Amino acid sequence: MAAAGLTPEDFEGERTEVWPENEPAYFLFSALRTQWRIGMGGPTGLDHNVLLHRLDRMNLPADEYEQLDADIRVMEAEALSVIRDT
Repeated sequence: MAAAGLTPEDFEGERTEVWPENEPAYFLFSALRTQWRIGMGGPTGLDHNVLLHRLDRMNLPADEYEQLDADIRVMEAEALSVIRDT
């Protein structure tokens, strides 16, 4: 944090709670934080090749695989919406 010039005070404000049922999607989305595709106008979305590779390595049952993929896509769309609003 200090190497980036940040302090704990930079992160004060509302705390966000992650519900247990959303933790797998949250942790996977966080793990993909360096996998954004960038175009001339900024981020265009996650690299879904990497997303699918990560999902494959998790050896999930088909229904959990599909749900986690859908959850990540919702988070990606919301992140893009927030990024574009700033």
